[in-house]
Amino acid sequence: MRPFDVPTRDEVTEQNQKIFDDLKSKVGFVPNIYATYAYSEHAPARYLAFANGKTSLNNKEKEVINLAVSQVNGCSYCQAAHTAIGKMNGFTEEQTIELRQGRAPFSEKLDALARLAKSITENRGNISDELLANFFDAGYTKENLVDVILNIGDKTTTNLLHNVTDIPVDFPEAPELTETVS
Repeated sequence: MRPFDVPTRDEVTEQNQKIFDDLKSKVGFVPNIYATYAYSEHAPARYLAFANGKTSLNNKEKEVINLAVSQVNGCSYCQAAHTAIGKMNGFTEEQTIELRQGRAPFSEKLDALARLAKSITENRGNISDELLANFFDAGYTKENLVDVILNIGDKTTTNLLHNVTDIPVDFPEAPELTETVS
């Protein structure tokens, strides 16, 4: 067991208490992963500014990336959180499972995105020309590619934080994957 408890509002800086209050008013609670960022005085504000920055990707596209990346990085917290958020953005549970596998057979465009996000994460950016061409052929732009990479970095940061701290997951558990698809 890791020596990390989830910090409470009373245990964090005044600046982070304001962030906790804002999260609670917007989300209804302070997710444990955000509270864990508050071990650092500056990390919550810094992370939230990065994660909530403007992007050329819509919410569904961001969730495609979040699900694929969190699966590759083995982050049970983010798999659970983004399964729930993916459903709030219109995906079915079956689709969230497919997205975690790095594919989207229900949408040619999202399939290109899921496959790209999975491959970038698995291969540290060393992807095939064919995969990149497929992404562009699906209608994405170079701007979208840069935003995909930023989204992967954002999600990888949180994946690493959870994998190191192993704080409790406070979202419904994501279904186990029974098969993997390349």
